[in-house]
Amino acid sequence: MTEKILIEDADLIDHDGRRPGWLLLANGLIADSGSGPAPGADRVIDAAGAVVTPGFVDLHNHGGAGVSFDDEADLEPALAFHRSHGTTRQLLSLVSAPIDRLERSLARIAAATRADPLVLGAHLEGPYLADARRGAHDPAALRDPEPSDVDRLLAAGDGALRMVTLAPEREGSAACQTMLQDAGVAVAVGHTDAGYDEARAAFDRGASILTHAFNAMRGIGHRAPGPIIAAVDAGAVLELILDGIHVHPSVAGAAFRMAPGRLALVTDAMSATGCAEGAYALGGLDVVVADGSARLAGTSTLAGSVLTQDVALRQAIEHAGADPVAAVTALTATPARAVGRPDLGSLRAGSRADVLILTDEWSPAVVIADGHRLNTVR
Repeated sequence: MTEKILIEDADLIDHDGRRPGWLLLANGLIADSGSGPAPGADRVIDAAGAVVTPGFVDLHNHGGAGVSFDDEADLEPALAFHRSHGTTRQLLSLVSAPIDRLERSLARIAAATRADPLVLGAHLEGPYLADARRGAHDPAALRDPEPSDVDRLLAAGDGALRMVTLAPEREGSAACQTMLQDAGVAVAVGHTDAGYDEARAAFDRGASILTHAFNAMRGIGHRAPGPIIAAVDAGAVLELILDGIHVHPSVAGAAFRMAPGRLALVTDAMSATGCAEGAYALGGLDVVVADGSARLAGTSTLAGSVLTQDVALRQAIEHAGADPVAAVTALTATPARAVGRPDLGSLRAGSRADVLILTDEWSPAVVIADGHRLNTVR
């Protein structure tokens, strides 16, 4: 018989709003919720009035706890670290690399996806990026997309390739975008020097996400609105890295107002996340982590982040001025929807039982994923 878990006296927040109540979990799902008398259960967790949200969903994460998802290493330390900070489901992101190396990495992630339902699949951030906006990607790995490449990457991913970031101005990008979308892969515009019209054309073809908005792309000009406004106008989801470094809090606040319900707070975390500051590597490039930021050695170029999603939530509410419902939605329902998982990111009955009980600092005191309390809670 399946154990029923009741979370009572909770301050529930999800995309439906904020309300007091209880949740009943069973069979890996949210079986019921309400604000009246609570049903019986095998185990009761008293939330004591604390905020309870869906588990966080991260679309863009390269690793943590000393592990890079690009490397042939045990993924578990990185997954466990981010889960302890509330990320119950995530894509594993790969930086630009030669196609044969990406094939090997995709095969590893496909195996992890089959073995662990909390792994949503793979995100390729490259290699189809603009050299002028490459950021911390190896310039030697960048290339124009070709149909034969796409076929190889889809085959290696074996259904686990869920998202690809590309620059729409690269030759061949339109045809390969269509191939990816036809295979059920979400296409994101990013690391691009495209203007408004070129970016908007990609969104009109079906691209649905803007990779780390404001970073590695043209900014907003009053006569040259660029890819950010193209994404806003097209109804796309905008990734945002809220570590206090990548985007100014006032700009983040403006993004919440410009695209309500369409922001996805991501980490873009690299292997050094959760580790001491010092020298690291990202995709074969040397990175130095100091003062809370990761940068290519000897430059000011940001190389991902050392961010966790609970910190992003706190940044959104306390520094960007976002309403808690909007901030939680940007970590839950919006990214889940962006990769075709409406069963995630909600406290509605029938959703997967991914649930967080948060402290007063917006960090998780309890993490539940698929109905199981994780032993990775800090």
